[in-house]
Amino acid sequence: MLFTLFLVTNSTHAQVSSQQIDSIVHYAMTKFHVAGTAVAVVKDGKVIHSKGYGVKSINTKEPVNKHTQFAIASNSKAFTTAGLAILVEEGKINWEDKVKAHIPEFTMYNNYVEENFSILDLVTHRSGLPLGIGDLMFFPDGTDFTMQDLLASFQHFKASSAFRTKWDYDNLLYLVAGELIARKSGMTWEAFTKTRILEPLGMDNTYASLAEIKDTSNLSASHTTETGEIKIIPTFEEMMNGAAGGIFSNVDDLCQWMLLQLHAGKYGENLDKELFSATNHDEMWKIHTVMGVNKNPRYNSHFSGYGLGWFVSDVLGNMKVEHTGGLPGMLSETVLIPDMNLGIVILTNTSDDGAGLFSSVSQTILDKYLKLDDFKWIDKYSDYLKSKEKKGDAVTDKVWETVKNNASNPIDTQKYIGVYKDNWFGTCEVFMKKDQLWLQFHRSPKLNGPLQFYEAETFAVKWEYQDMNADAFVTFSLDENGKAKNMKLKGISPNIDFSFDFHDLDLNRVEE
Repeated sequence: MLFTLFLVTNSTHAQVSSQQIDSIVHYAMTKFHVAGTAVAVVKDGKVIHSKGYGVKSINTKEPVNKHTQFAIASNSKAFTTAGLAILVEEGKINWEDKVKAHIPEFTMYNNYVEENFSILDLVTHRSGLPLGIGDLMFFPDGTDFTMQDLLASFQHFKASSAFRTKWDYDNLLYLVAGELIARKSGMTWEAFTKTRILEPLGMDNTYASLAEIKDTSNLSASHTTETGEIKIIPTFEEMMNGAAGGIFSNVDDLCQWMLLQLHAGKYGENLDKELFSATNHDEMWKIHTVMGVNKNPRYNSHFSGYGLGWFVSDVLGNMKVEHTGGLPGMLSETVLIPDMNLGIVILTNTSDDGAGLFSSVSQTILDKYLKLDDFKWIDKYSDYLKSKEKKGDAVTDKVWETVKNNASNPIDTQKYIGVYKDNWFGTCEVFMKKDQLWLQFHRSPKLNGPLQFYEAETFAVKWEYQDMNADAFVTFSLDENGKAKNMKLKGISPNIDFSFDFHDLDLNRVEE
């Protein structure tokens, strides 16, 4: 059987020492503006490295260790698909079951898709909906949307591709998968994940939600470099459930998770216990949605796609299974090379440089195992991020310079004032706050800020929320009487996170 190969040491691959990993991470910490990180590597069934670097908080200066908890964000998705696999094992669901059979309130953008939408469709990013649609329901945090709101929202979205034909990343459908787990197991997604996955694996310092962490003494703070200088920002609050990105963990515990995956669902000292079968493990690591291939001759890659909570590709003839995760101030990556019995996990507590650190460090470690030359990934990622940031800043600086230059232009504020409604995101209000035109979304309190004139009927809004780069253009359409009847939003920065899907809103005036 294929998975027996995972347990055999392949002597043709290089061995990498803990000291070499230390050296790689220490160098990366000099190139990226990151408060702290933690790195672990498992190889041939053993933990060969598990260590923290930097600080948990720039205020306390307390060091990160291997037990320090970080938000793993979208690396939680594989725990959700593992939860579904457990329910499949128990006969409570089948992968091909229609979602409506278990959640009758579930909606979709047309009847055919709604009636045929399967559990597999929930977790494979092939719904036909555009990238990140609906993420404004929980980005930024602090919204009041419920699961019932979410289940009803999909009927209002517009498809961007034909059903099951194209990959577009989707968080909302993973929240639906979490709701399905709750309904079929009789407990919350959080309770199910804790009792059926975390506890059996001995992941005692991993939590399915922030609220479950009673002792926060080893919880990392979240940091951002959005304003240039590194600063602490609030820890991202809970979503409707944690199925898309709610888990907090540490590299020591995640070694057990990687070993479980590399052993095809088996765990325990003698691998005598099974969380899910090899058959269902195959299902999770099978490509369900085909993606484009990065034709990098360095790795001679031939395929790329999405499994169930995992990206799947190949490097030099070896299968590669990976996922990244990102929330404000927390970024992570897990990389598994089953043919080499190798796993790498990296957790960071700073956005945006954390992405450069985890990408370059994991790539450098992997290259050493592949016996490749030093490609200087850390330098290349550092240069790329600086260039990307510089180009983005040039765009946003030009916008705000235009705003500044046009600040004295007379504006008839009365034609914009009123309440506007979007079918899935609810209402917002344009009003005068002292002498300033202001925008406030009612269901997302952190999305509020001054509307500053840009040009024609377009304004720029600088949100009071600045944990992430999300400032937006606001463009009004006028009726025949010169009164605003519709409002459209679009992110200003080319580097805006896809979860700020302002462009998907269609806000029509409902009252003066």
